[in-house]
Amino acid sequence: MNNTLSRSAVCLFLLCGGVATAPAGDGGETPPKAEPRVIDPGPPPSDAIVLFDGKDLSQWKSEKDGGPARWEVKEGVATVNGTGSITTRQAFGDCQLHVEWAAPAEVKGEGQGRGNSGVYLQERYEIQVLDSFNNKTYYDGQAAAVYKQQAPLVNACRRPGEWQTYDIVYHAPRFDGAGKLLQAATVTVLHNGVLVQDHVEIKGSTGPSGAPKYVAHPLKQSLMLQDHANPVRFRNIWIRDL
Repeated sequence: MNNTLSRSAVCLFLLCGGVATAPAGDGGETPPKAEPRVIDPGPPPSDAIVLFDGKDLSQWKSEKDGGPARWEVKEGVATVNGTGSITTRQAFGDCQLHVEWAAPAEVKGEGQGRGNSGVYLQERYEIQVLDSFNNKTYYDGQAAAVYKQQAPLVNACRRPGEWQTYDIVYHAPRFDGAGKLLQAATVTVLHNGVLVQDHVEIKGSTGPSGAPKYVAHPLKQSLMLQDHANPVRFRNIWIRDL
């Protein structure tokens, strides 16, 4: 075989991988070691933990005193009633969360005083709940905002009284043994099926004033639904550990 043919054969051999290898994916990545498990997509998915199915708030407790959650439950709906915020009895870290909520049909107040509540991831990072249908407020305080940190990409709010959905994918922050932040939390939010937060980095805990900052905490903590003195309704809440 002449030198030209020899060089061509070597090039072809290298382009093909140089050595015989086990089959890989289309992109040459290492194949998974186990087949993905099968679940029933539901809703809710068969591997989800149902936090509220319309029957009772047994999966929740009072944020104030740790006693039973005292929101009104009627006709499959839990309604904020001024008895205080509620937190899950179980702790969560990285998760996929589904929440359905509705602001009051009767419009009262304006801005932050209209249909206000919140979904708190790990009791400290708030995704705002607010009636933002024809209701002006500060951009990072409207519905589906990472409160006072990141405005939603669009306002996808339905009319007052109509049911709305949040689908949230959350990755908790990581800290080292000394409490130093190693990796910030991130969140993706779909509001009524519309992407409004796209893998956004959370800057720290939600607070009433001042710049957000991180304080080290356990990898798993409770979720919280806020009582902001508005009769916001909730139903069909479920979560998947990631």
